[in-house]
Amino acid sequence: MPKIVDHDARREEIAEALWRVVRRDGIRAASVRTIATEAGWSAGAVRYYFPDQDGLLSFAMDLVSRRVTERISAIEPKGGSVQTVVLRYLDEVLPLDAERRAEFDVWLAFMAQARAESDAGTLQEHVDTVHNGLRQLCDSLLHSLADAGVLKDGLDLRREVELLHALLDGLALHAAIQPDRTTPARLRQLMRRHLDSLMTEKP
Repeated sequence: MPKIVDHDARREEIAEALWRVVRRDGIRAASVRTIATEAGWSAGAVRYYFPDQDGLLSFAMDLVSRRVTERISAIEPKGGSVQTVVLRYLDEVLPLDAERRAEFDVWLAFMAQARAESDAGTLQEHVDTVHNGLRQLCDSLLHSLADAGVLKDGLDLRREVELLHALLDGLALHAAIQPDRTTPARLRQLMRRHLDSLMTEKP
C-alpha cells in the first residue's frame, strides 16, 4: 500500500521548526534553509509545502492562534464557580507552561515584525485578528460574570473589558521578560486578585 502522508501534520511540523528558529535566533534567521535544517528536511521539501517565506510565516503565526483557540474550545464550562471557570479560560492565554511560553515568544516576534513592515501586510492582519479575538474573550467572560450577578453594581463593562485585556497583555509580557519574578503562580494570583476586585462583597 502507498504510504499515506498527513500534509497538515507536515505543515505544522515545519511551522514548529520555524518557531524554534525564531525563539533561538530571531525572526530574521527564519529562512527556508535554516528552517529546513531545523526540521531535518531539504529546502525543496519545505518549499513544496510553502513556496514562499510569507506563506510560511503566515501559517506559523496562524498556528499560534489556532492552538490557543483549540485549548479554549476544549474547556468544560461546568464545574466550580463562575469565577473559577473564567480563570480557566484566562489561563489559556497566559504563558503558564513551556508550550504557552513558546507560543507567546513567537507571538512577540511576529508582532514586532508586523509593526516593522512598510505596508499593511499579512502578518499585521493576523496580529489584528488575535488582538480582536482576545478582546472578545475578555468581553465574553466579563459578561458571563455580570449575567451570573457576581459583579459589583455600577461597573462600566466596556472599560473593564479594556482593563482586563491590558492586564493580560501586561502580565504575559512581564512573564516573558522576567520569568523568575513573574512566575505562573504569580500570574494566577494577580489575575485572581483582579477578578476579586470586581466581585460583590460576600455576606
